[in-house]
Amino acid sequence: MILETERMILRPWEESDAQDLYRYASNPEVGPIAGWPVHTSVENSREIIRDVLSAPETYAVVLKETAGPGAETGHAVGSIGLMIGKASNFGLPDTEGEIGYWIGVPFWGRGLIPEAVREMLRYGFEDLKLSKIWCAYFDGNEKSKRAQEKCGFVYDHTNADVYWELMDDIRTEHVSCLTRERWKEMQGV
Repeated sequence: MILETERMILRPWEESDAQDLYRYASNPEVGPIAGWPVHTSVENSREIIRDVLSAPETYAVVLKETAGPGAETGHAVGSIGLMIGKASNFGLPDTEGEIGYWIGVPFWGRGLIPEAVREMLRYGFEDLKLSKIWCAYFDGNEKSKRAQEKCGFVYDHTNADVYWELMDDIRTEHVSCLTRERWKEMQGV
């Protein structure tokens, strides 16, 4: 499946994206705040593509020429995905999903992630017929919080003192949700 927005193509990850993935995922400002370790080599990134990013409904964020100055046209600069039902971190029913995303530091503050999230919401609610889509961010990740708010997610609850295995630490996670009904209202449907 390939999804498209005005400035991006969302497509499945390929092993040939390993160099691009490493370029952005090796920055310590990206992974740890999102809950995953810094990538240590191109080969490490290739393994992550094979073992993690090859999951269903997980997409490379690839910029089009319309993305503006400095755009890495045709290159993967981030990731977005829907984890449906039991594949989510929340153990959801099969009618619900969890959205996760990140983008490389040079592309922060350009509205790219909200644009990608809006397309994933459309896909999740219209094509996959999900009833709710959940999203979460860890304490301190204000950029993720703002992206969720821009896309209409509503705060639901906080999970304090959660052991996060990928980082081997304890975190506080803030969880928000968007229902299909609220999303439709936002679309004027």
